[in-house]
Amino acid sequence: MSNEIVPFHIEIPQSDLDYLQTRLGDARWPAQQPGEEWSRGVPVGYLRELAEYWRVAYDWRAAEAELNKFPQFTTEIDGQRIHFIHVRSPEAEATPLVLTHGWPGSVVEFLDVIGPLADPAAHGGEAADAFHVVIPSLPGYGFSGPATDEGWNAARIGKAWAELMSRLGYERYGAQGGDWGAMVTPEVARAGGEKVIGVHVNAATFGFIPFGPVSDEERATMTAAELARLDRLAAFQKEGSGYFQIQATRPQTVAYGLHDSPIGQLAWIVEKFKEWSFPASGLPEQAVDRDRLLTNVMLYWLTGTAGSSAGLYYEGMHTKTWHTTPLTTPTGVAVFAEDVAIRRYAEGGSNIVHWTEFERGGHFAAMEAPDLLVADVRAFFRSLRS
Repeated sequence: MSNEIVPFHIEIPQSDLDYLQTRLGDARWPAQQPGEEWSRGVPVGYLRELAEYWRVAYDWRAAEAELNKFPQFTTEIDGQRIHFIHVRSPEAEATPLVLTHGWPGSVVEFLDVIGPLADPAAHGGEAADAFHVVIPSLPGYGFSGPATDEGWNAARIGKAWAELMSRLGYERYGAQGGDWGAMVTPEVARAGGEKVIGVHVNAATFGFIPFGPVSDEERATMTAAELARLDRLAAFQKEGSGYFQIQATRPQTVAYGLHDSPIGQLAWIVEKFKEWSFPASGLPEQAVDRDRLLTNVMLYWLTGTAGSSAGLYYEGMHTKTWHTTPLTTPTGVAVFAEDVAIRRYAEGGSNIVHWTEFERGGHFAAMEAPDLLVADVRAFFRSLRS
């Protein structure tokens, strides 16, 4: 295994973009099912309009140029190619910070927070809050994909991130993440030990929610906000977890449709942006810029990683490494308006020293409410830097 870190530049062949346009133009559309819009999935009318925008108006080259503004690299860790963005702060004493995305996200999630985190003085903040920013693509995702072998669960990824930070020369650093990133980030701390000064999470679920039913007696002690999160969690388990069950049991089967059809890949992702963004009753582009959303979809389509990204769910459910020993690393939690984390459950397995609740923002906080996320990350790590 080589420890070499190689500069990386995104250069998608024009033939790949031409092929995508052809496939979008030749799409075979199903009939719209009866019933209320979105109740049975993404409406045909909505998706046809979005797909046409993708075909004729969306500019990948502009998105590619935006991504390439940030220094990118690849390296091999534990037999797996890892792609990452690495932006060093102009502040010499900045704190290194590794950011981890989730599904159906990518490094695209963090584009609006890189500048404010790395150079706060240029974005209305204090120079003392600066970070050296490291943003890896999860194994099997984007330019890290596809996965080369089995076993890439959150614990193994956490060890890889600790190795990456060491390889970059960072001996003291923080970690942040949402969705799968909220599961990987504590594992970075377990792997990195005292090198990790703190972990900050959003869109947190496992370890931050009740395990099993909640009794009426316990419900009676809860706030209105906590009860609302239980209701969202119950709705997800009843109506919104189908994707989870498929990806956690048959990722190879679902890969054929998503890998072969850009319309299928678009629908699979945009449904979650609609359901998990704030407000969930609105359309995805009310929360996230339409072009940014499509750039995120493009990272799945162009790299052919629908299947290997889905495989992370399979690994998580079949390569079990659930920890029973509480994490002692200082932990901060940002709970956005569509999140489900509840502090009383989080405290059972984490050393919670910082907890913030917001009235806006959703699952994709770095895209939906970058100002709130940046401010909370700064506030959390400010007290841990000494």
